[in-house]
Amino acid sequence: MKKIESLENQKVKEWSRLKEKKYRDLESKFLIEGDHLIEEAQKHGIVLEVLSLEEKNYPVPSYLVTKEIMKKLSEQQTFPQQMAVCQKLESKNMEGNMLILDGIQDPGNLGTILRSAVAFDFANIFLSSSCVDLYNPKVIRSTEGMFFELNIVRGDLVSMIGKLKEEGYEIIGLDMLHGEAFEPENISEPYAFVIGSEGKGLSKESLELCTKFCYLPMSKNAESLNAAVCASILLYEMSKRRL
Repeated sequence: MKKIESLENQKVKEWSRLKEKKYRDLESKFLIEGDHLIEEAQKHGIVLEVLSLEEKNYPVPSYLVTKEIMKKLSEQQTFPQQMAVCQKLESKNMEGNMLILDGIQDPGNLGTILRSAVAFDFANIFLSSSCVDLYNPKVIRSTEGMFFELNIVRGDLVSMIGKLKEEGYEIIGLDMLHGEAFEPENISEPYAFVIGSEGKGLSKESLELCTKFCYLPMSKNAESLNAAVCASILLYEMSKRRL
């Protein structure tokens, strides 16, 4: 286990750059914090390096660092005992039913949606280019490592929906102002749900491309639901239909 004590060490500078999205994209790497996330990442073979405050054996290059270094690299008020550098996940071809996220901005909301997707066996998630970065530290922490289980693709929403429509998908937008009350038995396969951003809902492009719209019936005392809550309800209800 190599020892690093200086904040000016070249490795520390390399790790620190991964706190910024542009360097995560450039290097195709990201940082994770804490034993649980490291254990989950190891199961998927994406851990490249480990940084630790204590002597431990790891199957990858590892470094014994100081509290000052860990504090510099951590995004949390209380820095962890271990951190790791991971390789970004590889995206696979998207097959079967999917969830399209159109401009989700809040890291906590994205993390919640991804956890729900794992919980309800919904493996394919498409992120529009306007969504918050999947590898934002807050997104990663809020998923508790569950997003490692998903096939997540990021790209141009218009191109993706157009491709799905050519393949016969029903494109269902969740919108309180359009369409019909959500009923799982009325959804034809294959399908893709489209969930809009927290503040603006579905984008103009989504509104023009969806083949169908639905809304979640709710009490007249409630004006709307959080995007993550809506997505979770949809996925739960569709999982019940499969069972």
